[in-house]
Amino acid sequence: MIKNLLSVLIPKEPSARCCKMALVVRTDISMGKGKTAAQCAHAAVECYRYALKNQKYKKVLSSWEMSGQPKIVLKISTKEQLEELQRKAKLAGVITATIRDAGKTQLAPGTISVLGIGPASETDIGSLTSDLKLL
Repeated sequence: MIKNLLSVLIPKEPSARCCKMALVVRTDISMGKGKTAAQCAHAAVECYRYALKNQKYKKVLSSWEMSGQPKIVLKISTKEQLEELQRKAKLAGVITATIRDAGKTQLAPGTISVLGIGPASETDIGSLTSDLKLL
């Protein structure tokens, strides 16, 4: 019985444990901790919504869900670097979501604050973000 339960909880397929999402936060703009968390949440939700709507990402989305929806939060220095990272991710066929603030609190309307990347394989995420540091 325990063996059967473990086989349901722990996927046997390696790909089911090798997906994650990256949330890349600009450090050249001033955001409080709560604002940063909210912007990251927006990016994660938008990436997830896009993956749900597109059959192309069904397998990676399922793997990501089965592995606990791992995420990593990274920092990037400028808007230009963030936009270049988004361009590279799109060329690689990886989901992206750019968050532009509504301007109701700390940021001016339209300010790009966070880039969501994935869910995608750890290999894809790593190849795109390996030069970035944790936030």
